[in-house]
Amino acid sequence: MSEEVQEHGTDEALLQDRFIRELIKQLRAQDTHGTWEGKSDLNLLEPYIITAEQRRQMPVMGDPDPDTLWRLDLFHNAIGLAIERATGCMVSPMMKMSHEGFGRAVLTTGRLIVVNRYLRDVHRFGYASLQKLADAGNKLVDEGISMIEQYKEVATYG
Repeated sequence: MSEEVQEHGTDEALLQDRFIRELIKQLRAQDTHGTWEGKSDLNLLEPYIITAEQRRQMPVMGDPDPDTLWRLDLFHNAIGLAIERATGCMVSPMMKMSHEGFGRAVLTTGRLIVVNRYLRDVHRFGYASLQKLADAGNKLVDEGISMIEQYKEVATYG
């Protein structure tokens, strides 16, 4: 079996990953006019994949464009929804970003911060492969679930 076929098979399997499923749902929900109905899930996720060559072509310093900020927002929404599905606690993402691409993303239950990320070089936001995207998302989902389990009384208070 060729390496390309193996990778494509791996990508198909990754489309069933809990975080990737949530991210796809977020993307599909944004398609209010049916423009992406014919697009495959892998095609929808393409903007999240930035190869090493593509990254080298991007400037080290730069301002993030609206599409990149939108993708970043959907990424954190998907993390929040995956945490919510696993724990039953509603999780809200909040992002504060400077125009230069530095900022912070926080996911909270209202009383408990379950994920706290400092962001930099947002104009270069993306992952080398679908596997890396899934790993990054699942790491943050697991972090959020762990915080809620550790501080359940605080997370569910109110």
